[in-house]
Amino acid sequence: MSQSILKHAAFAAAIAAGAQAVPLLTAVPVLRPLWPTLTGSGKSGRVALTFDDGPDPASTPEFLDLLAAADVRATFFLLGEMIERAPDLPRRMVDEGHELAVHGWDHRNQLRLLPGAATNAQLDRTAELIERRTGVRPSYFRPPYGALTSAAVHAARTTGLQPVLWTAWGKDWTAKATPQTVLRNVTRTLGSGGTVLLHDSDCTSAPGAWRSALGALPGLLDWCAERELAVGPLSGHDL
Repeated sequence: MSQSILKHAAFAAAIAAGAQAVPLLTAVPVLRPLWPTLTGSGKSGRVALTFDDGPDPASTPEFLDLLAAADVRATFFLLGEMIERAPDLPRRMVDEGHELAVHGWDHRNQLRLLPGAATNAQLDRTAELIERRTGVRPSYFRPPYGALTSAAVHAARTTGLQPVLWTAWGKDWTAKATPQTVLRNVTRTLGSGGTVLLHDSDCTSAPGAWRSALGALPGLLDWCAERELAVGPLSGHDL
């Protein structure tokens, strides 16, 4: 566990004020100068590309194919129940150089309501499944909906996971999302050292919404290249 997490856990706990606290995502602009690693603010000159909600056999391979063609690696925050539906995909993702992380066992917004022991069990169960399927223990955790509470911070610390949210998102989960809107949403707040949140599955989104993220990817990679921003996984961000 990084020193940053140990240093700021008490601060996060004070803001969260218990396992039933308001999600810290609402305080991200305030937290950024105090705990920049939480929002994914990392190394200058690069962008961390991350995806939530997979692995999904109906959509994740499309993202993997596009990223392989572009020679780009990313971090995928996985759901345990989705791994059970697509048990071979995590191995392919690791074999192709991508980084896997924990998004929780399922996507119900229940972590903010669970006591610490139950939250810890959810995170550990997912991390162990990822390790069992790939041989690699994950390092990062992103709670569903960004609902990071004091219980989740403590569970992440005891499970050996670093919480990371994002600095820019595509809002790619709605039925009205298009590649154009996703690209505009991301680039509106993305800068050097930022972290992008997209979704490689519509398991919790409007049916087919993942296509808006997939369609935005080439434009996003071009946008980063034009600004000489390297694109890669969180592990290169020095969080």
